[in-house]
Amino acid sequence: MENAVKYLSQVDGINAILFGHAHKSFPGPDFKDMKGVDLDKGTINGVPAVEASSWGKDLGIIDLSLEKKKSQWNVVNSQSQVRPVVSTTNQAVQFTPDYKLTDAIKDEHKGTLDYIRQPVGTTTAPITSYFALVQDDPSIQIVTNAQKWYVQNHLKGTEYEKLPVLSAGAPFKAGGRNGAEYYTNIPEGTIAIKNVSDLYVYPNTVHAVEVTGAEIQEWLEWSAGQFNRIDPKQTEEQSLINKDFPTYNFDVIDGVNYQIDVTQPARYDAKGTIIDSSAHRIKDLQYNGKAIDPAQKFIVATNNYRASSSKLANPDGKRIVMAAPDESRQVIIDYIRTNGTINPSADGNWSIAPFGQAKVTFESSPDAKDVLAGNQQISYLSSAADGFAKYSLKAGAKPSAATTPVKEAVAPAKATAKPAVKTTKPAAVKPAKTTKPKASK
Repeated sequence: MENAVKYLSQVDGINAILFGHAHKSFPGPDFKDMKGVDLDKGTINGVPAVEASSWGKDLGIIDLSLEKKKSQWNVVNSQSQVRPVVSTTNQAVQFTPDYKLTDAIKDEHKGTLDYIRQPVGTTTAPITSYFALVQDDPSIQIVTNAQKWYVQNHLKGTEYEKLPVLSAGAPFKAGGRNGAEYYTNIPEGTIAIKNVSDLYVYPNTVHAVEVTGAEIQEWLEWSAGQFNRIDPKQTEEQSLINKDFPTYNFDVIDGVNYQIDVTQPARYDAKGTIIDSSAHRIKDLQYNGKAIDPAQKFIVATNNYRASSSKLANPDGKRIVMAAPDESRQVIIDYIRTNGTINPSADGNWSIAPFGQAKVTFESSPDAKDVLAGNQQISYLSSAADGFAKYSLKAGAKPSAATTPVKEAVAPAKATAKPAVKTTKPAAVKPAKTTKPKASK
């Protein structure tokens, strides 16, 4: 569950808690004014606790003062802290490693590096996620292409074979609380296994759900909560990105065309709860060049996390029609290997709708300005706090009704010794039981 630490801290007999999932630091300012929290001592409801940020950037420490009474040790005092391991400005490690430890694991470390450096194919264009939140993006496109390829191949011969297959993907590496270095940047040329891990950072597996055109509209309305509301009449700068909306929930659905009108209020909050039932940000939603039929059925390729936990992707909990054993990363690797050379260019199936003369800005990596050549909608403005840079956005052109996903010469999926993909009728399927670690978004 979310925020389980609040409840664990109220269980008798727990002396200390090490927790995670949120990629935040405890004790730290993100937890200011929360009930039961003492940031000076680092306790939650009196229990010493620590959360050490993410990706090994910090070390969480709990010091306990113990006192022995008879045969029982008791905690009489404590102090929690988060100690930075890397610099917040350039992510450089600030400490000398323990060479006894590095020597002990050097063979395993070399083996790991040899594995992840194996080439899997070639890309004819760079793959970056610098602008994934404001424009259709190649780092999402390659994922949705691979998912669609996989699902289409595995639905052949089933009752779902004739239903149109769409594909949903989200920007996993898009800065935010993970910092200005947290973006995908794969140069043109050889793609290695390590690059695929950069594209898809979570150990998800491929799933497929059956939804209607009306439900796709609602799914996209939830995704559109990624943006703050823009006032087209305001003359001051307005920030576009809603930093309280996780980027991994900003699903782009390929196979349909649409625009997002950010001058309208959001329909859903970050948790998928309706906050304004009259609001609609998704405009001109089309399939095959025509307004989408609300009653038409579609298959949407996605991942186990979304299919099992989202009431927008799985409205009644019975929509999973395919639960694959293959990890999404492996599917991307197989897709690239099958094609040899890929063109990951985004197909432009979605865009931000016009917002008048408003001055709309967003933050990304300073390195993003190096890939701006030819981009008519985005301009570099200045440096920003915490190592980010500020950019301006002009609304893009309306997606073309003729837009189709970039296609490679796709061969059928090769048979493997892995367990067969499970397909079943929606009404007979129970959502997969999954835990929800941070690494399963």
